[in-house]
Amino acid sequence: MPRTPLRAVTPPDSANKALRALWGLAWLLLYRPSPTPLHAWRRFLLRLFGARVGAGAHPYPRARIWAPWKLSMAAHSCLADDVDCYCVAQVTLGEHVTVSQYSYLCTASHDYRDPAMPLVAAPIVIEREAWVAADAFVGPGVRIGAGAVIGARSVVLQDVDAWTVVAGSPPRHLGERPPFDR
Repeated sequence: MPRTPLRAVTPPDSANKALRALWGLAWLLLYRPSPTPLHAWRRFLLRLFGARVGAGAHPYPRARIWAPWKLSMAAHSCLADDVDCYCVAQVTLGEHVTVSQYSYLCTASHDYRDPAMPLVAAPIVIEREAWVAADAFVGPGVRIGAGAVIGARSVVLQDVDAWTVVAGSPPRHLGERPPFDR
């Protein structure tokens, strides 16, 4: 799989900043304090702010989502409590994807080669049935293949093949996961 290149990000305009401020307020007052079982309420709020959220998706109340309009959660996908979804670029979760607690999905960084250190971004795609275990970091431009498992506390800066199990920093290939369909 070819890695998505990082692209320079234009500074946000005032409309984008206002929308992010409005979302921050909605997250603080309506999303975050909602009881854990009220996934439908949080799906509604995310959709209201432009997210594409499939039926049965589980966005947990302590998941932090930077810009919902750049989030796509397919049916039965999950953003667990304390996940940080920094979606400067698009974040796409396939069906039955689980992103476990304390993980960080980070679509942006800075170009350290340029003295101005401009913001650069690339989308993250996590394909169906994949699992990002607790406290893992997934960097900009990464594609995690279908059914792949990212071990706890891993740092993933390169694409991960489908149905493989990786862990560590940098991630080491630990084995294969038997493919399945629901």
